[in-house]
Amino acid sequence: MRAQADDGLPAGPAAGEQTREVTLRVNGVGHRLRLPVRRLLSDALRHDLERTGTHVGCEHGVCGACTVLLEGRPVRSCLILAVSVDGQDITTVEGLAAPDGGLHPVQQAFRERHGLQCGFCTPGFLLTTVAFLRETPQPSEEQAREAISGNLCRCTGYQNILASVLRAAELSAGREEQA
Repeated sequence: MRAQADDGLPAGPAAGEQTREVTLRVNGVGHRLRLPVRRLLSDALRHDLERTGTHVGCEHGVCGACTVLLEGRPVRSCLILAVSVDGQDITTVEGLAAPDGGLHPVQQAFRERHGLQCGFCTPGFLLTTVAFLRETPQPSEEQAREAISGNLCRCTGYQNILASVLRAAELSAGREEQA
């Protein structure tokens, strides 16, 4: 871990700032950290643990770019204090790939169906889709549209993202249909 992030933000607490020791279990690995009690989960992931796949867009929980899975459920990491998730399982986009480096079915589907452009919103869409397909493995187009409605993309018209979600359902179910 670095003493200072590239953008100048301190990785550790400021002088006199209240801190707490926590364990963040990220992508299956426990990390013991002393963090300021006001540190957001998104900042702890990006600056303290260098998991920069978690993007920060609006910082108000509106855009979904900072979405991670907390105990398997999608959450906006810009709205959660890192100390409040002590000991819980967190999955970031870096944790989706298979141990051999192969793509997760959702990543593969987004690749196949061109469900990204600039890529800024992509981690949030991927993690939202992973959680959605666990709950709804064979979604209708309307269900898929509703599932991604809380994530914003400024580059696309969402058609390829929607097609990617539906393709991910096929791949996850082991079907090789061409949607």
